[in-house]
Amino acid sequence: MRVTRWMVAAGVCALAAAITVGTAFGSAKSPKARTASAGVAVVSDIGGLNDKGFNHLAYLGFTRAQTQLKAKGRIFITNTSQERLPNLETAAKNGYGLVIGVGFNFFQDFGQVDPAFPSTHFAGVDIDHGSICATGQTSCSAQKNYHGIIFREQEAGYLVGYIAGLMIHLHPHKGKQVVSGVGANKVPAIVRYLAGFRAGAKKADPKVTVLINYANDPTFADQAKCKETTLNQIQQGSGVVFEAAGACGLGGLDAAKEQGIWGIGVDADQGFLGKHILTSALKNVALSVYQAIAAYKKNPSGFKGGFDKIYSVKNNGVGYGKLSTKLSKADRTYITKKVAVIKKQIASGKIKPPAQ
Repeated sequence: MRVTRWMVAAGVCALAAAITVGTAFGSAKSPKARTASAGVAVVSDIGGLNDKGFNHLAYLGFTRAQTQLKAKGRIFITNTSQERLPNLETAAKNGYGLVIGVGFNFFQDFGQVDPAFPSTHFAGVDIDHGSICATGQTSCSAQKNYHGIIFREQEAGYLVGYIAGLMIHLHPHKGKQVVSGVGANKVPAIVRYLAGFRAGAKKADPKVTVLINYANDPTFADQAKCKETTLNQIQQGSGVVFEAAGACGLGGLDAAKEQGIWGIGVDADQGFLGKHILTSALKNVALSVYQAIAAYKKNPSGFKGGFDKIYSVKNNGVGYGKLSTKLSKADRTYITKKVAVIKKQIASGKIKPPAQ
């Protein structure tokens, strides 16, 4: 799914009309747990629904389920890290039968709420069920009501890395063949993105230098940190920078624009930011949230727990976005043909991008 400027604007304007958006600040004021229903709650991570990426894609999946499946539910907005656990608890206590947490930062919180509400189904975007077992307060046998939603980000990273490598080979930046990747924080999904990016760039151009740095932003929303990290990479000669950093990465993409180099977006198609966006690594969070809700709504009691749903290039779970219209016709044709071959090889298993 590609997110356009119109979709971002429409999503924000529709919030009040389409759903009830709430924020819970603690379990002390939460009502007594009700019997779980067929309702669905989605708990965002910090950054807001208009983060132009991860949270917004989850929102799109939820509203699609509302429209097409007549699903009923609520989105809980998480404004600070301290609100993650209370929001999950309140959603479960309010009787929502399926509670979806958006993002790896929820992994410790799921380890606490999952065993405490055995009649509630939980699903976590970017959190595999093994992580929940490892961090939970009880044995893994108590995690049967948890459903992981996992992406092979390394495949999307490989595709955009390959594009970056082709581009810098065709047009070295100030005589240098250097590309770079910025991660907000060293969490599994970002590590996979950047590992794939490095391998893809090297596949396209074995002589390319690939810089990888982390902005050390646990919030995934501090744009200043990603901008500073990106500017440091540009000073080292980077001509293409991949921002695997959520909303933090918007600062890095802004730096790319200011310095006249190419930027690569993440999760959503961020081409709406400007023609300096070469492409984006796509992560179909909207599809995954929609499909989780659809599976639960079809058979609430049979919703599969102790399980991870994997999204990859093969099932349209990850990919790459539109190429910049700033590219020449010759470059666009060349890149498109070359990447199509690589994409097929990833889908068939001939190429297996590294995860770290």
